[in-house]
Amino acid sequence: MAEVIKGVTRSLNLPFIFKASYDKANRTSIRSFRGPGLAEGLRILKKVKDEVHVPVLTDVHEVQDVSKVAEVADVLQIPAFLCRQTDLVVAAAMSERVVNIKKGQFVSPWDMKHIVEKCHTAGNDRVFVTERGSSFGYNNLVVDMRSLAIMRKFAPVVFDATHSVQLPSASHGDEDQPPASGGQPEFIPVLARAAVAAGVDGVFLEVHDNPKEAKSDGANALESTKLRGVLKELLAVHGALAGAHLTP
Repeated sequence: MAEVIKGVTRSLNLPFIFKASYDKANRTSIRSFRGPGLAEGLRILKKVKDEVHVPVLTDVHEVQDVSKVAEVADVLQIPAFLCRQTDLVVAAAMSERVVNIKKGQFVSPWDMKHIVEKCHTAGNDRVFVTERGSSFGYNNLVVDMRSLAIMRKFAPVVFDATHSVQLPSASHGDEDQPPASGGQPEFIPVLARAAVAAGVDGVFLEVHDNPKEAKSDGANALESTKLRGVLKELLAVHGALAGAHLTP
């Protein structure tokens, strides 16, 4: 997937950071696939970095993992459910790597300022935040586009267009399949265009060549054959805004 995505983004002259997780520690069910683990996951990420020649980003869930992950990853990501964990945020900041903090579904945009300040206080100003939707009742998320402008006042903002269409724990599972999150991937282009129009600094997309077979996040992933079209739409929106700013 890294090679496929790089081919698309390079043809469109877009910068690209590859993201994958060595451990999906917050899966809905104990029976869900979590990943290859720290050692094997970092080996794979290093291979992607060295052979595909792209920067890599991965989640860290435990303070004790930070130093090992920082040896490979260019960006350390604080998962949404852990964004208020001070020790983890500070440890990631002190690694001297770029830190991406995913906004918790339960956190207001203005409260993210305090989390960013934890990184700054630890001596790291290279931090950005990612919007991935807010809890709206049970098993549903909504995106408040105002949050993008609010958070951009204190940090660069990335919009996660795929997790924002997730329906958390919406599938209850059965004897053969564990419970899992659902999704509405048909709304990925809609929300991504809106976010770019709102002025974000980047867009995060889960991309898979066969989402139905993905071991994680398949229900809210963008099919790889649709990536070029979506990115061209986002570039058109961005270009239109840039042109509008130049109009006297």
